[in-house]
Amino acid sequence: MEGLAVQLPRLLPFPLPKYAVPFSTSISTSTGFISLKQLQLSPRPPRFPFCTPSSHSQPQPEQLTVVDNSVTGDSIRQRFLAFYASRGHKVLPSASLVPDDPTVLLTIAGMLQFKPIFLAKVPRQVPRATTAQRCIRTNDINNVGQTSRHHTFFEMLGNFSFGDYFKKQAIQWAWDLSTVEFGLPPERLWISVYQDDDETFQLWSQQVGVPVERIKRLGEDDNFWTSGATGPCGPCSEIYYDFHPERGYDDADLGDDTRFIEFYNLVFMQYNKKDDGSLEPLKQMNIDTGLGLERMARILQKVPNNYETDLILPIIEKASELANVSYGISDDQTKRYLRIVGDHMRAIVFLISDGVVPSNVGRGYVVRRLIRRVVRTSRLLGIKGDGRGDLEGAFLPIIAEKVVELSTHIDADVKNRAPRILEELKREELRFVQTLERGEKLLEEKLADAISTAERNGTVPCLAGEDVFILYDTYGFPMEITKEVAEERGVSIDMNGFDIEMEKQRRQSQAAHNTVKLAVGSGTNIADSVPDTEFIGYDSLYCKAIIASLVVNGDPAVRVSEGSNVEILLNKTPFYAESGGQIGDHGFLYISQGENQPKAVVEIIDVQKSFGNIFVHKGTVHKGAVEVGKQVEATVDVKLRQRAQVHHTATHLLQAALKKVIGQETSQAGSLVAFDRLRFDFNFHRPLLDSELVEIEVLINGWVQDAILLQTKVMPIADAKREGAIAMFGEKYGEEVRVVEVPGVSMELCGGTHVSNTSEIRGFKIISEQGIASGVRRIEAVAGEAFIEYVNARDSYLKQLCSTLKVKPEEVTARIENLLEELRAARNENSTVRAKAAVYKASVIASKAFLVGNSNQYRILVEWLDDVDAESLKSAAEYLMETLADPAAIVLGSCPGEGKVSLVAAFTPGVVDQGIQAGKFIGQIAKLCGGGGGGRPNFAQAGGRKPENLAAALEKAKSELIANLSEKGN
Repeated sequence: MEGLAVQLPRLLPFPLPKYAVPFSTSISTSTGFISLKQLQLSPRPPRFPFCTPSSHSQPQPEQLTVVDNSVTGDSIRQRFLAFYASRGHKVLPSASLVPDDPTVLLTIAGMLQFKPIFLAKVPRQVPRATTAQRCIRTNDINNVGQTSRHHTFFEMLGNFSFGDYFKKQAIQWAWDLSTVEFGLPPERLWISVYQDDDETFQLWSQQVGVPVERIKRLGEDDNFWTSGATGPCGPCSEIYYDFHPERGYDDADLGDDTRFIEFYNLVFMQYNKKDDGSLEPLKQMNIDTGLGLERMARILQKVPNNYETDLILPIIEKASELANVSYGISDDQTKRYLRIVGDHMRAIVFLISDGVVPSNVGRGYVVRRLIRRVVRTSRLLGIKGDGRGDLEGAFLPIIAEKVVELSTHIDADVKNRAPRILEELKREELRFVQTLERGEKLLEEKLADAISTAERNGTVPCLAGEDVFILYDTYGFPMEITKEVAEERGVSIDMNGFDIEMEKQRRQSQAAHNTVKLAVGSGTNIADSVPDTEFIGYDSLYCKAIIASLVVNGDPAVRVSEGSNVEILLNKTPFYAESGGQIGDHGFLYISQGENQPKAVVEIIDVQKSFGNIFVHKGTVHKGAVEVGKQVEATVDVKLRQRAQVHHTATHLLQAALKKVIGQETSQAGSLVAFDRLRFDFNFHRPLLDSELVEIEVLINGWVQDAILLQTKVMPIADAKREGAIAMFGEKYGEEVRVVEVPGVSMELCGGTHVSNTSEIRGFKIISEQGIASGVRRIEAVAGEAFIEYVNARDSYLKQLCSTLKVKPEEVTARIENLLEELRAARNENSTVRAKAAVYKASVIASKAFLVGNSNQYRILVEWLDDVDAESLKSAAEYLMETLADPAAIVLGSCPGEGKVSLVAAFTPGVVDQGIQAGKFIGQIAKLCGGGGGGRPNFAQAGGRKPENLAAALEKAKSELIANLSEKGN
């Protein structure tokens, strides 16, 4: 399952083939909706594009395959989506590489955008979907270029069922897609199933007909998917392509990359894993599949690896041109370097297109690391400057242009964003090149020293952590690149020493705010002239201050006029800057212009800390103008500050209550302190019980009622820890720390603002408790004024409900239960009436049955019943089976609602004995109505979405029954 099935980490348009039957008249794409009629049609390839097994032998280096237009990467993607669109799947656009999911850094799988549906956190919008998802994974970065199949960027083609179809259809469609749509020889396909999944084994062997010798049972590590320690899970099944069937069945190992490649993975989400490890069936079983586009392209294009497909090879060829080498006749090392460039450039371009900017943290570090790896690798290929003679130029934008050119059917927005992408690449490359040569020279010297020292001492060569840090900090070498280069020379690195140096740097940067460069758009370093901001907001919400600097759109300004957005740096401020989970203060700055001139007014809507302890006040000039050097009156919005500090103190009480109720081992994993609510994330392995939530609320409201006076003091961090103070999540501390204590309840290191007495909180209420990641829970709550507003709103809703139901508040639950029961009874009664009406209609049309066959022994009845739902149509067909003498064939159709078609086929034993099966028959008829279905040989139902085609479909059913049974009758 490597590279396709994903266990999520805890941390972290296309043309339709001519033969496809669409399920709707339009398909959604990343840019909106397009008509199927607008789509270009791709020719269907031959059923078996491989003549002999020897066609998979490794080509000679100079013999690069010319790709057939019918099996281009774009065509494969288009045909996959069209295949599932014709089977009722909604074609959805690829999600961004920057996911909404807080548990992952980047989009690593096709199923990620559907994770909330699979986890039953949000309702499904469609029953089935299909996507071509852009993905990024860097866990196997060192294998990129070395193996035939590892990538950082790849496309995962997937079909998904949300409680709709399950194993039978998923397996059959996967096989049909592979062998019919893509024409793969069935004898070259092997299957893996989970060792205990007998049902899947039988479906492959009996339904599909795969010989049991080519079905391998694998263990839990390979073929059982889990979403975490608990939650949805299930067995997997994979399809492998065999490049060397001549090796036979004996001792065949699906993990042998020289023979097999896994290209399609099917995940059957059918269980819920409980806290004790036991499995229980899911109420809604789901399908999650992934087909690797690059892998299928390799197979269909008959090339020896994914890199030589038309998805990546044009990028490699562009890099080869700049390096003045020929990929086809290059040695293995040169080919590896070119493959790294081809792979990484795809990842870089799509990451930047999706808004990831190179930096030293998070996603930004991923793209920066990839960029610098390409730059270094390209230098090893001999690319200097822009590769075209300009030694001061940049080559990354030139290669990126090829990636952009190939991006049209992957993400149409990339072309629109190309200017920004190319400019960012040029800037990042030139910045790195400035120090790269000196860094490379220093790294070579350090490696030589390490090797020499090891030889003298008879030890293993190791690069000192201090040297690795200097390369990282001074020369911009990502630690991973240093490690990679060192390993190429047989030298390890001292990671512990590197971590120590990183920690030293962090502490020094905290203690030296005034020396940090705060660069703005023009390159001016504001921090050279602006001191740290003096914060007085613990004691006062008003002060007079001097404007030290103004910034507009990233550039320094001396004067800013009315209507402009501005960032203002003051010498001192009462405004709290966002940190420790607490959002920044709101308020106003007032500037007097003179006796006869109006005041200037700036509304502050956010305050952030930048480069240490410089407060940046973000706002809009509503009146007058502001100038550097002018005095302002800074005033914090008192009511909003009170709301924030109420929620901050309540957060401390919540953590204390959690430790008392569920155990001291729980710890904070994140927080938000806002004006309207608080949010607290904590580590815990299960949902909290209702009784536990009640106990937490009782504890907190008890402490509020006790009116406890808070104590705040500054002390050495060592003393604070000795006294049991708890550190806030994500905060970094100096030698002196601020400790906020609610005596007898909690003591935390905290720089936030708080109430002076717990009674100011007034009340506390938990709004929700939910899981946000494996082992991480989240509580949202309200306190103070927000608590009063919440209670009043709920009281208003309850009063409206009581008025509508005409009952007292305490009678609401019972009244709603009664109404629901009455509704269920009414629906059942209505269903019974509709069924009886359908049976009556059936009795009327029974006389329309006619006889066919040489002896007129077969009765055929094909009719349209108006205003009959699917269940009632079934009742009508069952009545007719009992009424009409055997042998009889009955097909009924109706349009129960707008855009809906219902069909049913009922065949008596005499008809079934002639080899005509209801399930297969009605499924083909339903396709004419844009749908499908099936069932037993004697009785089957189907549906569709094109009522306008129902008359023609019924006529087709009648003519086929006449033809088949007349033939049988003879």
